[in-house]
Amino acid sequence: MMMIERQRAIVSGQSVPRLPRHVRIQFDPVRQAHAVLSPEKVFWPNEASLDILKLCDGRRTVDEITEDLARDYDASPQEMAGDVAAFLQEWADKLLVRL
Repeated sequence: MMMIERQRAIVSGQSVPRLPRHVRIQFDPVRQAHAVLSPEKVFWPNEASLDILKLCDGRRTVDEITEDLARDYDASPQEMAGDVAAFLQEWADKLLVRL
């Protein structure tokens, strides 16, 4: 049997992240919180993480997402860029975000 090694996707400002088909965001009324559901796993993102994920629509670039979040959080895009990229890289590595 031949094994195919997966190439690691690297986040850049021009990456256009989206949630894969097997991942969805759903509100849990019992916990009064949003969950990110994937096969056999449930994640409970904090508010900032959820804000990033909601903008991963397959149309916006990482730079555009960072600018939108900077506006919402009254911060500069430069302040937010590292955190946004690190979060998206971690989730892309776990196959929860596609770049």
